[in-house]
Amino acid sequence: MPVQILAVDPDPAVQQLLRLNFVSAGYLVECCPDAESALVRMARGLPNLVLIEWELPGQSGETLVRRLRAHASTRDMGVIMLTERGAEADKVLALESGADDYVTKPFSTRELLARTQSVLRRLAPAGAAALRDGGLHLDPDTLQVSAGGRPILLGPIEFRLLAFLMRHPERVHSRPQLLDRVWGRHAVLDERTVDTHVGRLRQALGPDGQGERIQTVRGAGYRFTAGLPALVRAA
Repeated sequence: MPVQILAVDPDPAVQQLLRLNFVSAGYLVECCPDAESALVRMARGLPNLVLIEWELPGQSGETLVRRLRAHASTRDMGVIMLTERGAEADKVLALESGADDYVTKPFSTRELLARTQSVLRRLAPAGAAALRDGGLHLDPDTLQVSAGGRPILLGPIEFRLLAFLMRHPERVHSRPQLLDRVWGRHAVLDERTVDTHVGRLRQALGPDGQGERIQTVRGAGYRFTAGLPALVRAA
């Protein structure tokens, strides 16, 4: 099926530009002028990725991103922010609110298409492969994590971080490497952001000692210690 893109932007000229270029690239595209109409549209069916202008009438684009990330049905949807705000603080706020990428207007449509493809590749299911290791179970198809049968609730960043670490047990990953592989190579974030999300992940895994398996290697980064490593195919 063609990938579905929803563009949320109040400017008719931008809507036309996005529709023309994304349709030419083989995507299905719909446009909405504000957050409320976008939510109504998504209630009828979810797109694969949403392009969201920050300066929306009524509810801001940044608030819309947070609302999408707060609900299980939309928390792992691809999101790219489009905005004239180019300050580093704005980029950090957008990415920390849950956006997968951030593109400043005026933008190159070729660059936007390339970034869209990058986000979609990063969010694609990993071949329906589930990860099981020492009582810890992660299923990328259902987006569920459990430890010893106990369900663990994770945010989208913590889920991707755990999945990456479990796929590369015992290897030490620096903070820049984790920013590149988990947040994406276009992320403009302080390396301390990694520490914050590792702390949240440890806390979520913590009650039965699973959190201690994410070890800090001083001066180098983080690694996941294997228990009973096994990569199995989900039924």
